[in-house]
Amino acid sequence: MRNIHRQLADWAVKKIESDYRNDVCLLLGHKTLALEKDADAVVFGFYIPATNRANGLARTFIIDGIGYDLFPVSWERIERMADVKDYNTTCLGDAEILWARNEDDRQRFISLQARLQANLRNPQYMHERGKKWLDTVAEIYQETLFEERLYKVREHAGHICDLLSIAVAFANLCYFPHGQTNQIQALSVMEKVPKDFIKLYRAIVTEPCPDAQKRLCYQLIRNTKAFFDALESPAEVCTFPDFSELATWYQELCYTWRRIYHWCDEGDPINAYIWCCMLQNEVNEWGTRFAINDIDIMSAYAANDLGDFRKRAEQVELGFRRAIEENGVTLDSYKTVAEFLETN
Repeated sequence: MRNIHRQLADWAVKKIESDYRNDVCLLLGHKTLALEKDADAVVFGFYIPATNRANGLARTFIIDGIGYDLFPVSWERIERMADVKDYNTTCLGDAEILWARNEDDRQRFISLQARLQANLRNPQYMHERGKKWLDTVAEIYQETLFEERLYKVREHAGHICDLLSIAVAFANLCYFPHGQTNQIQALSVMEKVPKDFIKLYRAIVTEPCPDAQKRLCYQLIRNTKAFFDALESPAEVCTFPDFSELATWYQELCYTWRRIYHWCDEGDPINAYIWCCMLQNEVNEWGTRFAINDIDIMSAYAANDLGDFRKRAEQVELGFRRAIEENGVTLDSYKTVAEFLETN
């Protein structure tokens, strides 16, 4: 096996030098995704093309039952790996240059490896990258909820475990050099892991019932989201908030409160509910920014009794108005249109 890999690496270099010298920037070796029994000191993996003609170098073939794939990866994708925006981070982080067209190409690749390492040392950046995978998993789970085919539910469940594991690794400023292999072992030695993450990962993979798998996936996603929420920087709350911004927001949104009061008075639970969903989202965001904690309106909703719901909306609105006024900002408010016209 070792002799085969060395021969194939030499073949790839000779092929480039004889037919594609000006069409290929780099030939890279990469072995961390290979099975341990198949890995070698030198394993050719992929190349970075300089021209479209380099597409002719791409090959897939089988030797003694083992598949090989020599494939192109663009500089643009390598840059995404450097910014931790590609699934296969290891293809940059653990690659070895086997051949370079020139020193500039070599140094460009090495600098991108350095950029990856710098990003891995940036907790805030890696936290945000981890949250991106959490968002992706939420989309996959939405599809899974409506999926009835057993094989697709199981496939989606596996993707959820894998991508959430990547998110957790990013929160720990690392990635999986061996891809999907032995993720649980790698997770078990990480400093920060969501509650019951490994237990749920195992349960999802071994659960035969698709509906139970869906419930377990939900719990794994929920725990991971709570994990990331707990790691959020308090810097998201304005240290010195400008309450004139909050006043401007309130002057725009106060009509939504009026709509809710109207539909409550009309005894229309559907319109009251839907409009308050929009308002609740806004209240969450702006309340967090300005350290206003009394923001829960929707918990008071009851379709058959809108009175308490209306009162709760009024209390939250009053809290925002009070916060604006107590911080020295006067709402741009008029009793009549004549007063407005006279003043403006």
